[in-house]
Amino acid sequence: MRSLGNPNSSSTTAKGGFSMFRISGPGMMVFIVAFVVAVIFAANQNDVVGWVVAIIAGFWLALAAFVVFSIQRAAKKAGAKLTEAQNAFNAATGRAPSRTSADHGGTRLVKARSDADEVRDMKLDHSFKIVQVQVRVVEQERAKGAASDEDTIRRALETIEITATNARDMIKSPGSADEPVSGTIID
Repeated sequence: MRSLGNPNSSSTTAKGGFSMFRISGPGMMVFIVAFVVAVIFAANQNDVVGWVVAIIAGFWLALAAFVVFSIQRAAKKAGAKLTEAQNAFNAATGRAPSRTSADHGGTRLVKARSDADEVRDMKLDHSFKIVQVQVRVVEQERAKGAASDEDTIRRALETIEITATNARDMIKSPGSADEPVSGTIID
């Protein structure tokens, strides 16, 4: 299987991947050499034809530079859009976002834990403790055998049911995910 990581990472480029310098370097060098040679010949001979050739070579050099830099800018924008699309895909499938050059290999904070998360977790912990206590009450009453109090068992099971419902509502809170569910916890 292949990873859906960033194909333009530094390791890929070092191993022969896409590099804008490799594409633009030789072509630009040809135009630069042609321009320098035309200027040198025009300066040495000091005639109109030499300067016209130098101007034409300068025009071609400027045009080539414009094309190369436009392609580089477009490639960077396309790479950013591709990374954004990969991150959206990874978020939709529950995977971690792909690394970009801005990450520098460090850890990225996805979501800071808020005070509301702490309160919700404390309420959930309290709900689980209530369920544990009520399970012990049911077990103690069942251990008594025929002398057990069915009303106590029924109330303990009802408390477990109410507590579990309240805890599930806290987990899948409707509306804002940053605030815990408000309400009364029934002991």
